[in-house]
Order: sequence, then structure tokens, then C-alpha cells
Amino acid sequence: MKIESERLVLRRYVDGDFAFLHGMAADPEMVKYVGNGETRDRDGALRFLYWVYQGYKDDPATGLLLLERRSDGEPVGHAGLVPQKVDGADEWEIGYWVAKDYWSQGYATEAAKTLRDYAFGELGKKRAVSLIHPDNKASQRVAENCGMKLEKESLISGRAAYVYAIHKEEWK
Repeated sequence: MKIESERLVLRRYVDGDFAFLHGMAADPEMVKYVGNGETRDRDGALRFLYWVYQGYKDDPATGLLLLERRSDGEPVGHAGLVPQKVDGADEWEIGYWVAKDYWSQGYATEAAKTLRDYAFGELGKKRAVSLIHPDNKASQRVAENCGMKLEKESLISGRAAYVYAIHKEEWK
């Protein structure tokens, strides 16, 4: 699976991308608002990559995708459409994680909008959410720029998260 936007190619992870993924996962500033907020050592990052690969097997049309700049193939982060349980309900999360060297350049918004359009236009999803730590103002702005609205606060894996949502009929 490969999806393209104006500046990005969103493609599946391959083994050769591990060093980039590990670099993001090992940086305390990068993981502050992600998962349990803890860094991952090499083994933890490898388990995460295997989880990504399992997602591709479970549903080949979705999953976390590496974000590469179209201009030079440089990896800048990852984003994806992944299944989540929120308060007992099945949801489709648009998640995004951009390496700090590329923050504030619009890559997260571009990737999230591309995935929103893919979810509604190609996959026929009826709703998408983004699960965002309450202190992560930058990710909240990305969700809002994609047309999402703050719906509620929830606990995701024991950690507070804002649930931003958009329905297909609100799209475009």
C-alpha cells in the first residue's frame, strides 16, 4: 500500500526503516505524548515494528505508514489509520508522529488530511478519530485542521486522552 500527497509518500514500513523508527522511539521528547510516554530500547522498538507488520496482515488496507518526503525520500515520521477501542467502541484512529527535526512544517497535517480522505473516500469509513494527550496542543491543532472536533476525554490504556472525531458527512 502506498498513498501520496503533495509533499509526502505514505508507504508501508520495511526492515530497512528500523533505525529511523528506533531513533524516534528512543527519544524522550518524541514519546512524551505517545503510548505510555516511555522510550523504547532496541528490543521494544523491534516489538513495535512487528506490531506494525501484524497490522498489515490483519488489514492490508490500513496500518501505520512511513512518511517520506517526495522530493528526496527522506523519512520524516509516520502516520496511519489503525483500529482502536475507545470506551468499548470500535474506532478508526488517524494517528501521526513526526520526527522532531521536521516539526512545524505541516507534515502531520498533510498526512492526517491524506489519511482522512483515504478513510472516507477509498475505504468508505463512516467516522475517524484521533486520540491525543490533553497537553499535546500541536496534535490538537492538527486534528482541528482536519475538521475534527473535540468530542470527549477518555482513558486509553490507562492514560488520559482527548478524543477528536469527524464523521464522513462532515468531510469536504
